Amino acid sequence: MTTMQTVFYVATLVLGLIALCLFLKLRVKKCSAQATVTKAFVSVFFLLSWIVTAYIKGMPPYAAFVGAGLLLGLLGDIWLDLKFCCAPDNDFYTKMGFLSFAVGHVFFCAAVVFGVSVFKPVAILPALGVALIGALAVFFGEKAMKLNYGAFKFISTLYGAVLIFMASFAFFAALFAGFAENKNLVVLAIGGALFLASDLILSGTYFGEGKNRPVDVVTNHVLYYAAQFVIASSVLFLK
Repeated sequence: MTTMQTVFYVATLVLGLIALCLFLKLRVKKCSAQATVTKAFVSVFFLLSWIVTAYIKGMPPYAAFVGAGLLLGLLGDIWLDLKFCCAPDNDFYTKMGFLSFAVGHVFFCAAVVFGVSVFKPVAILPALGVALIGALAVFFGEKAMKLNYGAFKFISTLYGAVLIFMASFAFFAALFAGFAENKNLVVLAIGGALFLASDLILSGTYFGEGKNRPVDVVTNHVLYYAAQFVIASSVLFLK
């Protein structure tokens, strides 16, 4: 990267961190339209960080698919926060949030295919195995995790499988093609793992009791935005 490109990239991260701190201050205090708007600004900054990285790399297909996934994440952010600040009893916002993020993860999977140095279909099999185990854990582990999915049990299981597959697919694609040549996929897999950690906390907030404490709100969003910025930054490691 040139000095100017580095400055722009670092600026998006710093401004994103400032916006995140402001959002958390508003969100911990009260769910509100103001908090939702501020959250959207945080998402804009991780999109800007992606724009900088994509510009540096010349917008290869990998970067384009990553950008599409991040854009779906921004939309998912808005849908999920609308549930809290506008209509807590309206399940429509939750379903749209799940859908936006799930489609975003599909785009990330497409990025893996176009971003690996040599795509080896065998990588799909272990990723599917890990995703299946994760889906079974979500479906049958409801009581053990002290959650009550209610009408969202199927969509939660499906979403969990898609997310786990994405992170696993990136890892195994890099493993079979060589980590040294596919650092972008290693970084993408790390972003997926952070995403999963965030969603595990979020599932307690949505479907558990007493898990919407300030510490839950903060750790959920810190992990989530770390995931998005890491995923956006994976473009920088593309050869």
